[in-house]
Amino acid sequence: MTTSSKTIQAFIGVGFLAVLALSASAQECAAAKSAAQTDSKDIVQTAIAAGQFKTLVKAVEAAGLAKTLSGKGPFTVFAPTDEAFSKLAEGALEGLLKNPEALKSVLLYHVVPGKVMAVDVAKLKTAKTALGQSVTIDTSKDVRVDNAKVV
Repeated sequence: MTTSSKTIQAFIGVGFLAVLALSASAQECAAAKSAAQTDSKDIVQTAIAAGQFKTLVKAVEAAGLAKTLSGKGPFTVFAPTDEAFSKLAEGALEGLLKNPEALKSVLLYHVVPGKVMAVDVAKLKTAKTALGQSVTIDTSKDVRVDNAKVV
């Protein structure tokens, strides 16, 4: 396993993810869906508006992905919340922010091309990421992507 793969696995396993497919999170899905329909917000705008993805937005910008995720989609992002980022080992986030290529890989591992709404995720067993790797989706108790709980 490469260092980048280890980082990706550690990163996705830290905690809570939210599904952003022009929706903010499971709790804010209806409100964000309504806003997306009227305002046509892209993923980055939706993340900013949700308020719990400040670190993710900072990482997306540092990796040079803001324009891509604001562009033609649709994209679904299994988005780590600020709370999930806070559970990373000390220095891990800072290290990724200083390494845009590794950060880009980590972030693309959280992106699935296409629009997959939170209710659709529960029907899936796997999803292929923009990085070209598959994530495992488990809905036996709650929704988990590679063992990270989706909120």
